[in-house]
Amino acid sequence: MTPTWYVTFEVRSYGVLPKRRSPRETRTFVTEDDAKLFARVKFVEGAVVFAGTINPHTPKRVIPSSCMQVWLADDEGEVGPPLDDAQ
Repeated sequence: MTPTWYVTFEVRSYGVLPKRRSPRETRTFVTEDDAKLFARVKFVEGAVVFAGTINPHTPKRVIPSSCMQVWLADDEGEVGPPLDDAQ
């Protein structure tokens, strides 16, 4: 199955290792429910989390960190209209 969702989260550096090139990491998921489960874990850990659908999946969905708590609490996964309708 092809992944249609992604979750991006901040990676905290520990110890005295050199700085990472990117302070974020992204994981992909086949379903929105799988993405929510993973995002919830990272959110509870205190990480800044973003999520959304992978192109060319439609309707395009982007969940910014400011809406993450609402998206995680919403059983239907709706956080407003798709990007195509939001303009």
